[in-house]
Amino acid sequence: MPEIGATLREARMRARIDISEVEVRTKIRAKYLRAMENEEWDMLPGPIYVKSFLRTYSDFLGLDSRMLVDDYKRGFERTSDQEPRPIATLGRERDRAPRGPLLPSWAVVGLVLLAIVAVLYFVGNMNSPSTPASTGARVTTTKRHKATTPTTPRRTVVTPKTVTLRIVATAPVYICMANQAGKLLIRGQTFDAGETVPTMTAGKLLLTLGNSSVTMRAGFGPIKVAASPNPINLLIGPTSYRNLSPAKAPNCG
Repeated sequence: MPEIGATLREARMRARIDISEVEVRTKIRAKYLRAMENEEWDMLPGPIYVKSFLRTYSDFLGLDSRMLVDDYKRGFERTSDQEPRPIATLGRERDRAPRGPLLPSWAVVGLVLLAIVAVLYFVGNMNSPSTPASTGARVTTTKRHKATTPTTPRRTVVTPKTVTLRIVATAPVYICMANQAGKLLIRGQTFDAGETVPTMTAGKLLLTLGNSSVTMRAGFGPIKVAASPNPINLLIGPTSYRNLSPAKAPNCG
């Protein structure tokens, strides 16, 4: 069976493609590409990223990515021990057998009869005429003044004029960011998993992501990004965000 790294290297050299060109087009760092060609798997972030990078690199070179990933699993991936799920013993099943009623049937009937008598007594008292305390007594009425409820002043809602964006990479991801004036804030940089992207504040932010491997939060709440094989372009304002056309995306060259 040919080696995985040699297969990748030979396919790239046959296509006359440089490592730097592969890095730009696959968004995978050059050091990770060289590690795969040299089969230095420990230099990659982890088994999940190895399979993802290997699949992306193989598809880019026109190789059978499924076969190469299977070769990696058979040759290098370690299978973790799975803990067996607990199985209820026969003794526990017997303990869970249904139990009989807590009260005997005659006690339940007695309680029902007592409840009916109590209801009838209560209804009889409600329907009996009330006796006045004294004959010819003058009925006095008391005027009740309505309590005035203090009015609560209305709160003035202040609309924010700027947005502060916080991004954390969950896997290697390419990021390009500019403000509403077109000034570049992040000049096309790739961040590794767990790496915090510098926090940026502006009236509006124009953002391009190489993939959806990020968690983002602005002042109005979290920003969810759907997975996409193409770059993701967003326009983020003080109160909301929306997708941005490629023509209006920031240009990091």
